[in-house]
Amino acid sequence: MKELTVKELYTLEETIAKDIFEGATYPWEVLPKISSFILELGSTLPEEDYEKRGENVWVAKSAKIAPTAYINGPAIIGKDAEVRHCAFIRGNAIVGEGAVVGNSTELKNVILFNKVQVPHYNYVGDSILGYKSHMGAGSITSNVKSDKKLVVIHTPEGGIETGLKKFGAMLGDNVEVGCGTVLNPGSVVGKETNIYPLSMVRGYVPAGSIYKNKNEIVEKQ
Repeated sequence: MKELTVKELYTLEETIAKDIFEGATYPWEVLPKISSFILELGSTLPEEDYEKRGENVWVAKSAKIAPTAYINGPAIIGKDAEVRHCAFIRGNAIVGEGAVVGNSTELKNVILFNKVQVPHYNYVGDSILGYKSHMGAGSITSNVKSDKKLVVIHTPEGGIETGLKKFGAMLGDNVEVGCGTVLNPGSVVGKETNIYPLSMVRGYVPAGSIYKNKNEIVEKQ
C-alpha cells in the first residue's frame, strides 16, 4: 500500500537517520536496525558538535539535558534538542534536532525526526515519529499485542504482515495526537493528520484527516 511507505510518510531530510531508510519500502523495516545504526553513526559525529557521554551516548553540545534525565545507550541526542526533568531514554533512541522529550516520558527503540514533541508523560516504543509530529499529554504507543502474536497492520485493502512482535506506531510528518490517546500495535498515521483526545487508534489512518473515532474519520477541510 503506497500510503504506508517511507516516501509518503516522512521528509527524510529532517532526520540525522536518513540513511537507515535506504532500501526500505516501509518504515517499520528499520526498527531492528536502530541499535547498530546508532553505533555506526555515533562514531562518525563531529567532535566540535557532539560529545560522547558514557557508553555509546552522543549528545549535541547545543542540546539541553536536565540533570535528572536518564539516557542509556546507544542513543543520539540532536542539536538544540531538550530532554527534560526525569525523562527516561532506555536505549536505541535517536532524538532529532530541536525535539522535546518531556518529564516522565520514556523512549525505547525509536527515531524521533527533527522538532518532534513528546513533552508530557508519554511512552514511545518501537516507533518512528515524523517531522514536527506531536503527542499530547499522556498519549502512548502500545508496542506489544496482548496475545504476544506478530503485529499485522490493518488497512482497507487487507492486513500487512510485519514479522515483528514489537511495533508501536509510525506517525507521519506533522501528526497531532490528542491527550490520553492509545496508539495500538501496528498503528500507522498519515502525515498532516489530527487524532482526537482519548482515542484508541488501530491500523492505518489516512493522511490529511481528522480521527474522531474508528467509525468517524473525516478529511480535513
